Amino acid sequence: MNSYPIYLDYHATTPVDRRIADRILEILTVTFGNPSSIDHCYGDEAAAAVKAARQQVARLVNAAPKEIVFTSGATESINIAIQGHFPQCTGLPPARLIVSPVEHKAVLDTCQALEKDGLAEIKWLNVDRQARIDLEHLEHLCSQGAALLCLMAANNEVGNIYPLETIGKIVKKHAVPWFCDGSQAVGKIPINFSDSGMIYLAISGHKLYAPKGIGALLIRKPYSPYPLFYGGAQERELRPGTLNTPGIVGLGEACALRDKEMERDEREIAQKRDRLQSLLAEQIPNLVINGDPNNRLAGNLHISIPDIPNSAIIARVRKQLAISTGAACSSGTPAPSHVLRAMQLRAPEIDGALRISLGKFTTQTDIDRAASLLINAVIQINQIA
Repeated sequence: MNSYPIYLDYHATTPVDRRIADRILEILTVTFGNPSSIDHCYGDEAAAAVKAARQQVARLVNAAPKEIVFTSGATESINIAIQGHFPQCTGLPPARLIVSPVEHKAVLDTCQALEKDGLAEIKWLNVDRQARIDLEHLEHLCSQGAALLCLMAANNEVGNIYPLETIGKIVKKHAVPWFCDGSQAVGKIPINFSDSGMIYLAISGHKLYAPKGIGALLIRKPYSPYPLFYGGAQERELRPGTLNTPGIVGLGEACALRDKEMERDEREIAQKRDRLQSLLAEQIPNLVINGDPNNRLAGNLHISIPDIPNSAIIARVRKQLAISTGAACSSGTPAPSHVLRAMQLRAPEIDGALRISLGKFTTQTDIDRAASLLINAVIQINQIA
């Protein structure tokens, strides 16, 4: 592994915790039954493992196990929640949909598809240059009523943590259903689904050291989205098909570990992030820190180096350092980040933006080495210029 680049792209995905991988291997090879097979012990054991995982996920976010629907990941959860919510809305279309412009692309694309089909009318929330939500504007829009509010718990690019308690009070006051994308937040900050005011909460396994291809959607009663596809009674008929038992158990184990270790891990991650930020700021005078520096995920360091294209930095460090120019969901698209555009950053800040994200396996040596690589890359590019 010493030949591999230093990994600082934890917002894109996390490595699977070895303890979780061992548990998944056991499910794959020993407790491999179909949890829907009720006529023998193999099915019983698999069903028991799924039940335990449901309880583990519920415990992490203070929810009831019966509120959890397992999915293939946050994107599927997002689509079930948003698309499935609208058929139950009363009145003539289009229904009002309040959306933050800095949401994940999966949320934005789903909402815009509904608007294109004439089912929804989007009302965009105001955000400032630090991607902070204008809470007065949120209150104003909610006071006019809405079929659904789409507002995430933490931003996947600049790392902002949004004021969930305050948002919850607003939506409760005006009886506005709230869908919350918790992909980047669950397992990193405390989430209290029961008291939050959220109607739906999306969870992604591979953001908290579980495998890819597994996630969950929490649904508060009496809401029940319409299914997007059919074929079985699994997961309350919202997500029919044979359950991904290894993935579900992996997600459950990950949630159990985050429940025990999150506070300590995130404190240590923040210390390392702050050290990296200090090292870079000392040697790169025009360094810009994007997002809200006082309310951000512990592992997030989103920077801009104006007048140096981020592609030039990546080209120099990619063999030694894994960082990104933006969200993985937008890779390959030529357009600048929709998050940074919504923040109305200047073109040089957008062109020079880099997303650095740390995790529980990031070491102090990684931090010092990463700082050196980035600083040297900037020096070399400036010398050429």
